[in-house]
Amino acid sequence: MSKDKKTGQIGVTTENIFPIIKKFLYSDHEIFLRELVSNAVDATQKLKTFASVGDFKGELGDVTVRVILDEKKKTLTISDRGIGMTADEIEKYLNQIAFSSAEEFLEKYKKDANSIIGHFGLGFYSAFMVAKKVEVITKSWQEDSQAMKWECDGSPIYTMTEATKEDRGTDIILYLDEESNEFNDKTRIENLLKKYCRFLPVQIAFGKKTEWKDGKSIETEEDNIINDTNPLWTRRPTELKDEDYVKFYKELYPFSEDPLFWIHLNVDYPFNLTGILYFPKVKSGIDLQKNKIQLYSNQVYVTDSVEGIVPEFLTLLHGVIDSPDIPLNVSRSYLQSDSNVKKISTYITKKVADRLEEIFKNNREQYEEKWNSLKIFIEYGMITEEKFYERATKFVLLENVEKKFFTLDEYKTLVESNQTDKDNNIIYLYTTNKEEQYAYIDAAKEKGYDILVMDGQLDTHFMNSIEHKLGNTRFVRVDSDVIDNLIKKTENKEVKLTEEERNTLTEVFKSVIPPMEKTDFIVGFEHLGEKSNPITITQNEFMRRMKEMSEMQPGMNFYGDMPASFNMTVNLDSPAIKKIEADKEGTKELTSQLIDLALLSNGLLKGEALSKFINRNISSINE
Repeated sequence: MSKDKKTGQIGVTTENIFPIIKKFLYSDHEIFLRELVSNAVDATQKLKTFASVGDFKGELGDVTVRVILDEKKKTLTISDRGIGMTADEIEKYLNQIAFSSAEEFLEKYKKDANSIIGHFGLGFYSAFMVAKKVEVITKSWQEDSQAMKWECDGSPIYTMTEATKEDRGTDIILYLDEESNEFNDKTRIENLLKKYCRFLPVQIAFGKKTEWKDGKSIETEEDNIINDTNPLWTRRPTELKDEDYVKFYKELYPFSEDPLFWIHLNVDYPFNLTGILYFPKVKSGIDLQKNKIQLYSNQVYVTDSVEGIVPEFLTLLHGVIDSPDIPLNVSRSYLQSDSNVKKISTYITKKVADRLEEIFKNNREQYEEKWNSLKIFIEYGMITEEKFYERATKFVLLENVEKKFFTLDEYKTLVESNQTDKDNNIIYLYTTNKEEQYAYIDAAKEKGYDILVMDGQLDTHFMNSIEHKLGNTRFVRVDSDVIDNLIKKTENKEVKLTEEERNTLTEVFKSVIPPMEKTDFIVGFEHLGEKSNPITITQNEFMRRMKEMSEMQPGMNFYGDMPASFNMTVNLDSPAIKKIEADKEGTKELTSQLIDLALLSNGLLKGEALSKFINRNISSINE
């Protein structure tokens, strides 16, 4: 090429390429830095490859990629000592952008800005999202190459001239436009580099390190390297210790407690995938946060929104996944349809199941100690992933009120003989609150029944799933009915009340129930024996469960809006109830007392009604 300036038009079929880039990539404009630094790293890696096979015989020297911000000039420079470009390569890589038409481009990609860059290889052109002018000064690694300078002001017109550059590599200089003044800020650029480039395989330097001296921040001569070129997931598990994994976790999530355990992923067929997934320690459902898994492509940060790549239930995990088989710029539709992504999802599910089963078999005691944190992951997986459910039945645990743990098979063996009802259903009794439901638990224990603790955030959904899968198994809360009805072994003793007697008694009891908003009581009568409570208040299992599920599923608002419905079972064998039957008017105070006691035992006696109950009992004591 002659030393004369060459002016040309970038090879596109529309003159609107730059407005399109600015407009449709605007929401993602910070990724320009990722694209340009990644290109610089690629150029450096290629040179290392040429050197390793003997094609490049010179000295590699310092190959640090340098990012330089000049806040006065409003320029941002990305500089590498990689392979550089010849004039012909500039023509090939910078001056030719091929796609059929602007109309097709807009129609196909206007709703998915992030995929535009990846689809058309526009990584370099992302610079024009933030720059009014871009200069490229480059010199090829090949001997006797002529350095070249390329300039473009954001129109399809470029200029290219010979330049003076002593060293190989490429400098890309961005002249920031007024709308992108946010990037003319050292802290902003450093944060972006740490977000997108903190694990790139070539050192990235941004300015110099500083130190405090005489009360001032003084710049040193040492480069400020912002990345770790050899992150933990790229290393062999055999060379790592537990403390290495914990240290890396703390680097990713500085204020977190130590993880429960981790899974080191490493597969190269039929796809490439490395990474480390951590099970975080969960104190409560409030602590659960999705989008804590970071997705990388060849150590370049892509996103922390990994739905579609990992199964839904594993988005609760933390850690890193790195796969070159997932393009740097991925669209949501791509993730949903790509066969490699589906294989990756299946593989991760299998690896997680393998690891959980391994821990359970090899150290059950440790597994049980961690169960309260593991529980939500495993239950979520069993509810949402059929393949995981099949595996997890071997290591999902049920805990009873004595704090003993059982697998599904173990628990069935424990309760089958004593807790099978007359219809051949195995009844799993459970409590959601041992303190509040103590009386009901105690009554169940007297019958020789075992009671599970099901107080987790997903337990209601989990129980529904288990009932559906196991068939003749039902979960019943201990306070959902009187004890004899929880596991019916025979038909109830017939209640011999005329319709008039039933209606009269019902009105007697309903008339003294304290008023409660959006709460209904259904009065029923049974023969429960003289020693059983006169009145027992319970809540129907189905309706209560539907209301609980409606709190987590917006589509079930119908149940959430319904009044709370309670069953008030009157024990006709109780001496106190017989008094009320004999003298319905003269025993009104006794009726109120019995109902208040039943309400109190369920935590339903509140406000004015509770105050009246207390005053009435104090007066009785003082008499």
